[in-house]
Amino acid sequence: MIKRREFIVGAVAGGGALIAGTRQTSAVRSLLSLMPTAAAAADSRIEILTSEGIGTIAPEIYGHFVEHLGGVVYDGIWVGENSKIPNIGGIRKSLVDALKKIRPGLIRWPGGCFADSYDWRDGVGPRAKRPRHTNFWRDAAEWPKDTPDGPWKYETNQFGTYDFLRFCKLVGSEPYIAANLRSLSAKDFYQWVEYCNSPAGTTTPADARMADGEREPFKVRYWGIGNESWGCGGNFTPEEYAAEYRRFTAWVPNFGMRLAFVGSGPNGGDLDWTRRFFTKLNERRALGAMWGWALHHYSWNVSGGRTTDWRQGKGDAVNYPDDEWYELLSQADLMDSLITNHWNVMGEIDRTHRVKLVVDEWGSWYKPGTEVDNTHLLGQQSTMRDALLAGLTLDTFHRHAEKVGAANIAQLVNCLQSLFIAH
Repeated sequence: MIKRREFIVGAVAGGGALIAGTRQTSAVRSLLSLMPTAAAAADSRIEILTSEGIGTIAPEIYGHFVEHLGGVVYDGIWVGENSKIPNIGGIRKSLVDALKKIRPGLIRWPGGCFADSYDWRDGVGPRAKRPRHTNFWRDAAEWPKDTPDGPWKYETNQFGTYDFLRFCKLVGSEPYIAANLRSLSAKDFYQWVEYCNSPAGTTTPADARMADGEREPFKVRYWGIGNESWGCGGNFTPEEYAAEYRRFTAWVPNFGMRLAFVGSGPNGGDLDWTRRFFTKLNERRALGAMWGWALHHYSWNVSGGRTTDWRQGKGDAVNYPDDEWYELLSQADLMDSLITNHWNVMGEIDRTHRVKLVVDEWGSWYKPGTEVDNTHLLGQQSTMRDALLAGLTLDTFHRHAEKVGAANIAQLVNCLQSLFIAH
């Protein structure tokens, strides 16, 4: 027997309809039949199938992103313990107070591209003894010419794992840590898990956590296995990355938790990356070691189709004509097809859809020029246009509640589509 919803959807496909969504405890679909004539339109009606939900909206889709990029960490979150700016152990108090009201589901750290150049051990232990390194973003073309050197270009490691997890605890958010797959080993990864999750007194990494100030395990569940492995995360082929993914996740102590590993997914609409990775991973029956598949999509003005280059196709954040307004929202609306298309390809191999989509980088991206300070690389102002973009995107996630398990708007403070600006 055909289900009622299947019958209606089939009828819609033949006659045309508008599918919309409502935000409740779980997402439901409503179908608005479009009648061919104005006279018949009076007899139209809306069918709301409240008993046929498509899935529960995950609170983790209301997530944020923190990368060691420009002024996100040093100036945004971290002001230092001896700062005149009110702080909680070095963390900006006003940011904590404001973020508590938002109740973010998930915060991703330390990147982004920065993640695959990051050694977690550099950010633990006495701050005065922590090493300094060149930040991944040091040579970015978008820096203003008069930007001085500082922690935004040369990483001081004053803000490390303990500080990030303490920050998540203060604001009531789940942490989501991106592991370094490009330049560290699988052993480094599982020892990072030990630092975060092993019981007090059981391992050397647990002792290091206790020395930093936290006796009890942080119980970090969400772990990204690299970032953008098709590009800055190693320039791998899908098959090469699948082998690395299996190696990193083959044995990781869970300490009684169900760890959620997230694979480094495609560059936008690259369905070939998804198909080839899933196919290769499944050769060793390793799909069970994956909870989520990352998808990144930024919205910028493509200037009437003149270019789609990510460095050249961006308009101004605050001064824009009407066509750029619609252009940007059109770019944001691509999220719907990206989710659907990748979900279908994933289903070719993962037929029961055990793996969820994780849109852990999304938002608007404009050309430089509206940043508050020249140390805020990729900093930009937000307008009502950005609010609409965010609302449109979150509505898309609601309508795909059975597919999207988590999401992170980029970024939290002083960078891209930030909710906060501080200096």
